[in-house]
Amino acid sequence: MKASIFGAVLALSIGTSAMAADADVMKQLVPTGKLRVGIAYAPKPTPIFGAKDAGGEVRGVPRDIGEALAKSLGVPVELVVTATTNELTDKAVAGDIDIGFMPADEERRKRLDFSPSYFVIESTFLAAANTGINTAADVDKPEVTVVGINGSTTIRAAGRALKVAKIVPAKSVDEAMAMMKAGSAQAFALTHDSLPPLQQQLPGSRILDGAFQTTGVAIAVQKDRPAALAYVKGFVDKAKTDGTVRKAFDTAGLTKLSIAP
Repeated sequence: MKASIFGAVLALSIGTSAMAADADVMKQLVPTGKLRVGIAYAPKPTPIFGAKDAGGEVRGVPRDIGEALAKSLGVPVELVVTATTNELTDKAVAGDIDIGFMPADEERRKRLDFSPSYFVIESTFLAAANTGINTAADVDKPEVTVVGINGSTTIRAAGRALKVAKIVPAKSVDEAMAMMKAGSAQAFALTHDSLPPLQQQLPGSRILDGAFQTTGVAIAVQKDRPAALAYVKGFVDKAKTDGTVRKAFDTAGLTKLSIAP
């Protein structure tokens, strides 16, 4: 009798602990009852950016992974779309979104916590035609203006790598490309995977070999949310092995890109 009572009490204790852990995750990760997924957009989908379809909906890798995370939690999704990952960073810090997809450089790690990386980016330059820019060394000249996305990890890394070239921020990829087409910028600092479709818009332009930055892309959550962070870390580890991330890449047409180990 005593043994059966002890067993019942133990079972109740274990069950209560499991429920408390689940409650902590829900409280920290989905405080509004919906998973607010922050996505930046670009002209074409990449592992970081979504892209707008004909109806204006933003689709791509971040959305697919975000929806899979929401499904695992049993909650609906609310998409929060911005033009840049810098805006996502600010929204995540402010608690306006629950998760955001972005490169996890050291500057962002001071403000947010991150899951394991699901992709690794390499940043380089797109050089306009008739500029004489063929290597990264050619970029770092006083007469060269380099455009980058405001607040991005790439523009920060370009600032560290370049000593004499002028670096100017743009609010979006579209604005940066307008500067390249107008000739007010001679090089565009961006992730290598994002550049091929942009190169097609600039006849004669070149994507430079090498990389001035290598950074993991991950899911960001607010700091001091240990249960939320643990859940997202576990989800990403599983999503990389069970095909969820691979399917998101393939659906976006990114079949040649490799998932982070």
